[in-house]
Amino acid sequence: TSTFSEYTVAHAGCVAKINPEAPLDKVCVLSCGASTGMGAALNVAKPKKGSTVAVFGLGAVGLGAAEGARIAGASRIIGVDLNSERFEKAKLFGVTEFINPLDHAKPVQEVIAEKTDGGVDYSIECTGNVKAMIQAFESCHDGWGVAVLVGVPHSDAVFQTSPLNFLTERTLKGTFYGNYKPRSDLPGLVEMYLAK
Repeated sequence: TSTFSEYTVAHAGCVAKINPEAPLDKVCVLSCGASTGMGAALNVAKPKKGSTVAVFGLGAVGLGAAEGARIAGASRIIGVDLNSERFEKAKLFGVTEFINPLDHAKPVQEVIAEKTDGGVDYSIECTGNVKAMIQAFESCHDGWGVAVLVGVPHSDAVFQTSPLNFLTERTLKGTFYGNYKPRSDLPGLVEMYLAK
C-alpha cells in the first residue's frame, strides 16, 4: 500500500484507529518516515538528557530522528548531510549544528570526534548509504557510544569496520519503523501531535 494514496485496501490487522479530530493531511506522514526516525531516537537509541546526538541524513526520517533527540533532551544534535540546503529546515526539528562532509578534507567521523571531545553519545543513520552507516558508527564515542541504523542499504552493500570499534564498547543497533507497533503506538503518536 502507499503512504500517500487517497484510498487503499488493507487487512484489518494493518489498520490503526486514530483520533477523528486529527487532520489527515498532517498526520498521514506519521505512517512511515517521521515516526520511523522519531522511534529510532526515542525507542532504540534512547538518548539521555544532555547527551550529544549525530543524525546522518536530513530527509523526512532524519528530521524525525532529530525531533526524537530533541524531545529526549539532547543538548547537541549534529545534522550531517551532503545537501547544505537541508540545514535551515533541520533547525526547526532541534538540530543545533551542521556538518556537510563535502566541506572537509578528513572523514566526517574525525570531524565529529574533534567537535565532541572523542565522539557523540548516539548517532542515527537515516540514508541507507553504507558509507554513512560506517561513519555514523565510527563517530560514536569509545566506551559508550550507540549507533542506530535506520536506512536500508543495497543488498550487495558490505559494512566494514575495525573489530576494535566493538572491543572499545561501541554499540551498533538497527530498527524498522523505529520499533513502533503501528496498531498500538500510532494512535499515541497522533495524540502527541495534537497536544503540540
